[in-house]
Amino acid sequence: MPIRGLNLAVREWPGFKRPFLLVHGLASNARMWDMVAHRLNREGHPVVAVDQRGHGQSDKPDDGFDFDEVTADLKALIEVIGLDRPVVAGQSWGGNVVLDLAARYPDLVSGVVLVDGGFIDLQSRPQGSDWKQISVDLQPPDLIGTSRKQMKDRMRSFRSDWPEETLEMRLANFETLPDGTVRPWLTKERHMKVLRGLWEHRPAEVYAKVQAPVLVAVADHGDNEHRLRQHDQVSPAQMDLARVNVRWFFDTAHDIHVHRPLELSEYMLWALATDFFES
Repeated sequence: MPIRGLNLAVREWPGFKRPFLLVHGLASNARMWDMVAHRLNREGHPVVAVDQRGHGQSDKPDDGFDFDEVTADLKALIEVIGLDRPVVAGQSWGGNVVLDLAARYPDLVSGVVLVDGGFIDLQSRPQGSDWKQISVDLQPPDLIGTSRKQMKDRMRSFRSDWPEETLEMRLANFETLPDGTVRPWLTKERHMKVLRGLWEHRPAEVYAKVQAPVLVAVADHGDNEHRLRQHDQVSPAQMDLARVNVRWFFDTAHDIHVHRPLELSEYMLWALATDFFES
């Protein structure tokens, strides 16, 4: 779909109720939202999931990965498709993106869903907040040359309970080359530019500007240190957002939309049924 001089790949499910726009995280892709999209769509909601610039099937410019540009992409996408004040949901980095979108364009959205993201502040990391350290700690692994079969087997070894659909959703983060090997759709250079934009983003400075109601889905995978860090990052959001509801998803990993798609969908549908998004 032509958006601001780029072609952004979207997945669409038609409907007649309140629309949803689903935004993936760093080095991810729109297909990761499939199971959530199917559940929302079964209730009659139109759903759009997008591959952000540099990711998945979308165009891959060498720049424009700061929050000014990625939020402008989403604003234009909403306008071109004609979504009427959608609920925008973002996971991880995508959560920070949709939070910023709601702050910049308050009349554009009716609600925000932050899925283990939106409250990410890399400058508050206890391991070190300077960019040099972050760029070392969080640089992506070198997966180029790994066979698709090896990658799939590796994913299956991590989570033997994942169905085939989930494995394919994750494999959609990679381009499969003619020799059977894979490489990430998001190159390392672009990955680092996205990461730099996220490092510069200070969500605590954004919360007070967000007028739309916000759901926050927080992952707790059982590690006490991680839990305390999550509490420290979520607490400012609870204090400073105008209208917020926080739900913890216990015994789950960062990708709540993949690991617990039905529970996450029900949380979003609950907000609609109780008029939470009616500000």
